[in-house]
Amino acid sequence: MSSGQTPALWDAQADTFDDEADHGLQDPATRDAWRQLLDGVLPEAPSRVADLGCGTGSLAVLLAENGHQVDGIDFAPEMVNRARAKAAEHGVAASFEIGDASAPTLPRRTYDVVLSRHVLWAMKDPVETVARWCDLLSPGGILVLVEGFWSTGAGLHASEASQAVRVHRMQAKVTPLTDPVLWGKETTDERYLLVSTR
Repeated sequence: MSSGQTPALWDAQADTFDDEADHGLQDPATRDAWRQLLDGVLPEAPSRVADLGCGTGSLAVLLAENGHQVDGIDFAPEMVNRARAKAAEHGVAASFEIGDASAPTLPRRTYDVVLSRHVLWAMKDPVETVARWCDLLSPGGILVLVEGFWSTGAGLHASEASQAVRVHRMQAKVTPLTDPVLWGKETTDERYLLVSTR
């Protein structure tokens, strides 16, 4: 992780993390927008999905509700606790473990999808991180990244994320995420979906 990104920092944000519309997916319209977005790029369920840097597990639970088998990891214990509670509340069997998203210890070459949202930007070495993530994919697996370069000055431009992916994969398709329903508000900064299928 980049300097300043620590489990304690993110644990301290766990209480309010889901207050953001795209984090908690508590608004039905926002939840449905994320469901449709991911349905458009993921294989048909059931598929095996690794959610790296899963936070409070909102996307993992959403995908598990759709019939996918999801393993989430996050290095912040309180985030993982909340993800487990959320899965139980929704009655799904998503699995969550404490772990480092930059070097996941999940089984290699077994996942149909590696998903990560707002995590690659925080990695000290995005190129090396993507290499480890791709190593989790089975042949024909899909890498799905949601990233951005935000008005705060933090983030990763789409060109930078694409470059990191293309070191290891032939293809990196970028789609801007401008629909305000996804975020619960109008946005003017750079937000995008990157999908690599080979």
